[in-house]
Amino acid sequence: MWFVYVLLCGDGSLYTGITDDPSQRLADHKQGKGGRYTRSHQPVEIIYQEKCKSRGEALKREYQIKSWDRQRKIKDLNLAAKLR
Repeated sequence: MWFVYVLLCGDGSLYTGITDDPSQRLADHKQGKGGRYTRSHQPVEIIYQEKCKSRGEALKREYQIKSWDRQRKIKDLNLAAKLR
């Protein structure tokens, strides 16, 4: 099982990625082993995750979400309550 996830970073920014183990991936990000972006934008928590049937499906969904601006991510993924 693969997941698309959105991290809330310490500066309020959002990071989108994929993984087959969300809790381990968050731990990796917090230890500086994640993506380059999260090394300089302290990850706080996963505020959204979505199951995907395959890695390919997860990559396509990640690409789609990353193409959205911040406001669309907040609206379409119902993140407003998690950002307060």
